[in-house]
Amino acid sequence: MATPVRRHRGGAVQDRPLGWARNPLTEFDQLLSEMSGLIESTVGGAAPAVAWTPLADVTEADDAFHIEIELPGVKSKDIDVEANGQELVVTGEIKEKERKGVLRRSTRRTGAFEYRLRLPGEVDTEKINAQMSDGLLTITVPKAEVAKPRHVEISEMSESTGSSG
Repeated sequence: MATPVRRHRGGAVQDRPLGWARNPLTEFDQLLSEMSGLIESTVGGAAPAVAWTPLADVTEADDAFHIEIELPGVKSKDIDVEANGQELVVTGEIKEKERKGVLRRSTRRTGAFEYRLRLPGEVDTEKINAQMSDGLLTITVPKAEVAKPRHVEISEMSESTGSSG
């Protein structure tokens, strides 16, 4: 059985088989972008903005969840972080820069973004901390204090020995 390969428009065969992309979502995002452009050119107006999802890492420690979201060039005032129960939602917008001259090519993401995460377990939403540094949004979500198991000592009751019978 032959391995499927991707062909470019010119008919040339790509050097790696299908499914070997570095990031499988990259091709999907590119397809969405192309479809949005097609809709925009067909309808003649601006297509409705579709929020995209930024890249992120989520780690879990004993006491908290740590989320790092890549948002290069975004100011903290353009980001909104909300927590509702176990769900964390980060939204915002990367604004298009004003440019002089003709833009020949652009691969940077602009427009609205949204990152949603449902955390496994109870969290303390009152103590969530978010910091922005060098294009990296770091959010710390502490785990809720739960009743810890407690060992209960069993004491022996001595029976009274002075019973008459």
